[in-house]
Amino acid sequence: MDRKTFIQKSAAMAAFAALPKSSVFSPTLQTSEMGITVASYAIRWNSDLGVDEYPAFQNALDLLNHCHSIGAGGIQVGVRGWTTDFAGRVREQRERYGMFLEGQIQLPRNEGDIDRFENEIKAGKEAGADVIRTVCLNGRRYEDFDSKEAFQAFRKNSIQSLEWAEPIVRKNQVQLAVENHKDWRIEEMIAIMNHLDSEWIGVTLDTGNNISFLEDPMEVIESLAPYSYSTHVKDMAFTEYEDGILLSEVPLGEGVLDLQKMVSICRKHNPDIKFNLEMITRDPLKVPCLTDSYWATFDHASSGRDLARILKTAQKYEFKLPTISDKNGREKLAFEEDNNTKSLEYSKQQLGV
Repeated sequence: MDRKTFIQKSAAMAAFAALPKSSVFSPTLQTSEMGITVASYAIRWNSDLGVDEYPAFQNALDLLNHCHSIGAGGIQVGVRGWTTDFAGRVREQRERYGMFLEGQIQLPRNEGDIDRFENEIKAGKEAGADVIRTVCLNGRRYEDFDSKEAFQAFRKNSIQSLEWAEPIVRKNQVQLAVENHKDWRIEEMIAIMNHLDSEWIGVTLDTGNNISFLEDPMEVIESLAPYSYSTHVKDMAFTEYEDGILLSEVPLGEGVLDLQKMVSICRKHNPDIKFNLEMITRDPLKVPCLTDSYWATFDHASSGRDLARILKTAQKYEFKLPTISDKNGREKLAFEEDNNTKSLEYSKQQLGV
């Protein structure tokens, strides 16, 4: 072992030893390449539950330290408000651990917001992020808009925001990756990418979100992988309810998605793509696809075959979906941690990530 390697390993071992015992898991988890998104710790992030065994994550360093302790390969986290000093501290710790970092950022909302956007791009880059994920819509299309006109106004504003962002990310040599975030159907996302026609703007490919639009998950992967710079890897389960389906993230390997094939397709199109676990521990989401209001923003209804496929799958598996509203604070935090560590182990053992 040369001197440089010895120093790096010694520093990493010292940092690991300093972590709380509750943060240290099986050594078999220490080799995963899978990153973890901050959304996978939505309960623990800035938590006020006051459970000593699961202390709240106050910032990216807390998340980075913990994800290292359970064997993740990197993190994807927001860079809002980072100073140059804090970005430097994140870089130092990330490099010490040998982990990757991807940022998350909000698009510029108007011309006066462009400076804020560029400052955050620079902070993410300073910390070592060469890919930064963003979204056009923070909510869900079928909940946020009640007419085609309202959705088209959102589409116009989203494209404008991306057009403001493009020169900034091009100048700073950072790839901006737009998630399919329950806002765009496949053909709409591709149309936006083709309109922008920039090597600096691509996709954060979420493996499960477009089930909420009744789209075939594998078709989503095959269509968007050529544009993708990053990923949100999740497995999904769903059941019927009176207005449509209830949709949940579940630990990798416990849902309906062919994750091995999805990972292979992504690697085929982008050998350097990073995989990020997004295992959101929460109550099931309602997708009211049997109501008129659900379809208000679509130019055309999904085919009856798509709807039939979703409902037939729900009947076939009869999943018992996870819930958190029936749990106390400690139980929620423990459930979240268990979901994430299970998924990391599956990723390493079954996905080769």
